[in-house]
Amino acid sequence: MRLPAAVLWDMDGTLVDSEKLWDVALYEAADWLGGSLSASRRATLVGSNLTATSRYLLTLANREPSEDAVTEVSEWIRGRTRNLFADELPWRPGARDALESVSQAGIPCALVTSTERSLTELALDTIGRRFFDATVCGDEVDGLNKPHPEPYRRAARLLGADPAHCVAVEDSPVGAESAASAGCTVLVVPCDVRVEPGRRRTFRTSLVGVDAATISALALDGRGC
Repeated sequence: MRLPAAVLWDMDGTLVDSEKLWDVALYEAADWLGGSLSASRRATLVGSNLTATSRYLLTLANREPSEDAVTEVSEWIRGRTRNLFADELPWRPGARDALESVSQAGIPCALVTSTERSLTELALDTIGRRFFDATVCGDEVDGLNKPHPEPYRRAARLLGADPAHCVAVEDSPVGAESAASAGCTVLVVPCDVRVEPGRRRTFRTSLVGVDAATISALALDGRGC
């Protein structure tokens, strides 16, 4: 079976169940600002980057989202999340086995996350740096964050791969759109929010049972459903 040129993995909610840790930080940040973050509003932030999230929380609290204010809120959230990430992160079901299988098959891998580099490095203490030939973080894409295609395009460039021959693994609407717009085939495994069907998307309820052969079959099909 033809192998994909690369597999590009999202992190939060896809490999590790860290969205619940972000929940803690974001709800506390909203309270600190004097606002209120509902579950439905929180869901719209899944997969978003820290700058956009901070701006949104300021708006909810009826505060001016100035550059200084966004920086202050981002730093507050960053510090709180750093403490939460310091402990070992829980894996999503089947994620570690899927990652191991793809790695053992010799398929190049990249981590493509909206999380900033400093926090990603903490998460990699749990996930394992050895699995990834490249990493692209939310503060490394010149503001062109998911759902823009640039994070996945950049990962493919770092690996010398054509996005059309790559499979991305995602859990969020913005992540799935980013990967699909880059030209990747997308394996969508929703975690906390619903992801609508769309171009180049194949859905599974979990990564349990997903291995290199499963992902290679998606690459061979190249269309999703």
